[in-house]
Formats: sequence, C-alpha cells, structure tokens
Amino acid sequence: MSSAVAKPGRRADAQHNVEKILAATVTCLSRNPDASVSEIAQAAGVGRVTLYGHFSSRDVLVEASLKQLLAEGDQVLEGLDLTGNPREALRALIESSWLLIAQSSAVLAAAQSILPPGRVRLLHAKPAQRVGDLISRGQAEGVFRADLPANWLANLLHHVIKGAATDVADGRLDQADAPRFISETVLAACRPVGKEPHQSSC
Repeated sequence: MSSAVAKPGRRADAQHNVEKILAATVTCLSRNPDASVSEIAQAAGVGRVTLYGHFSSRDVLVEASLKQLLAEGDQVLEGLDLTGNPREALRALIESSWLLIAQSSAVLAAAQSILPPGRVRLLHAKPAQRVGDLISRGQAEGVFRADLPANWLANLLHHVIKGAATDVADGRLDQADAPRFISETVLAACRPVGKEPHQSSC
C-alpha cells in the first residue's frame, strides 16, 4: 500500500534544496537586484524545475528570501541589550548585524520592484522601527543630534551599510574592518552639533 507521506530522507533533501535556493537568491540579488530565476538556480546548483517545485514564481522566491533574512536579523537583535547608552547600543547593533542588514537591503531593493509597497513596508516594519526607536531615544537623551529627523539618521545608517557591503564585494574594504568603519562613520554623523567626541554624545 502506497503512502502519501514523504520519506524522512526526501524531506531532508527538499529542505536542503530550499536552504540552498534561498542562500543563492540572497547572493545573486546582492550582486544584481534583477537576477533571473535561471541565474539563481544555477548558483544554487539545482534545476529550474526543482526551484519552481519549491517557489512558484520569482516574486514568491524574492519575498521568501527577504522574510528569512529579516527573521535572521530579528533573531540576532532580540539577543542584544539595546536599553543602555544609545551610542553603545547603536554600535552593538551595527557590529552584530551589519552584514545581515546589508543583505536584506539588497533583497529589499529587488522586492520593491515586484511587491506592493504596503507589503514591503509591512515586512520591513519591525527592523526599521527598532533602529528608529533607538535613535529617537538617543535624541531624547541628548546623546544623538536632534536637529535632523530620526528616520533620516536611520536611513543614513542603511546607506552607509550598503556602501560598505559594495566596497567589500568589490575588494576595496576588508570585511573584518567594515563594522568599525560603519560604526565610526554613523556615530560621528549622529553626534550633537558642537559637542566633542570625548563628551557624552554620539
């Protein structure tokens, strides 16, 4: 008598293929937001039929990749204590998650071209709010400059991270140096006007 239940070995193989496809999607989209399904399948080492067996369309694949990256980033940040000094909390956030943020930004760019704006905002709402809330708290405590909006400073962080990721990919920046470069650049930009670096400020 046949059974419709997949064998454990097949389930493990299928899960392994899904993981390979999602990883390849992130890699390909980080290089080119318009990467095709064929390119992604080739990078994953699977056929198009196998890829479409797990993801019915490129749109579904891009959304799944973005959701996974955001979930990974959320898991990392949930383990961080961001309640202390805002300056040190922002440094810890950057150093712990800059690479995931860079990857999610690349996949987000691809998602913005195919998914409804409301869906993209919903998926990205939690990580964006976490950074925005931290900067807003720093402004309220006088640690970060308050003459610029918190969302502007948060966007600055993402642009610096994206630039660092590009430099790493192009060989202009050692990946080991990226967290420090990003932190120092962003913290300097956040420093309240007129305050010296040695003072209690960003």
